[in-house]
Amino acid sequence: MGFFSKDIKTLEDLFVHTLRDIYYAERQIVAGLPKMIDKSTAPDLKAGFEQHLRETEAHVERLEEVFDMCGFEAKEVDCPAIDGILEEADEVSGEVDDKLVLDAALIASAQAVEHYEITRYGTLIAWAKQLGRQDCADLLAQNLAEEEAADRKLTGLAESRVNPQAA
Repeated sequence: MGFFSKDIKTLEDLFVHTLRDIYYAERQIVAGLPKMIDKSTAPDLKAGFEQHLRETEAHVERLEEVFDMCGFEAKEVDCPAIDGILEEADEVSGEVDDKLVLDAALIASAQAVEHYEITRYGTLIAWAKQLGRQDCADLLAQNLAEEEAADRKLTGLAESRVNPQAA
């Protein structure tokens, strides 16, 4: 099924476990983004989610490349954190009738996901460097840069249009 905490003895074990955690998370996000695209009503929000879906698919591919470079099987470990964030996003968006408020809720949910990913990628990059795997760190940094850019775009959209319209 994957690493359990008792199987983590070295920094490399921890790196691989966390890599499998974010791999699971990214694949869950790929599965969940189409629902967010369908629910969003602001055209620029919908387009942003569509762009981020393509980026997230590339994140999965980069993670698979990191696994390959390290000689580990690309497999997932359950990530209760991302499951909870996505479950909460689904619950909140299911309770909002006003479409303008719904878009604000979708942005907030998407940013919760982005912030989780940003923390994971930052940690993985630091560990990859510590393990002498600058090649892995460079690939992971590409994912991190795209997550940070997505977060900035969401903030800009929320502050400039979506939140004021929802108010």
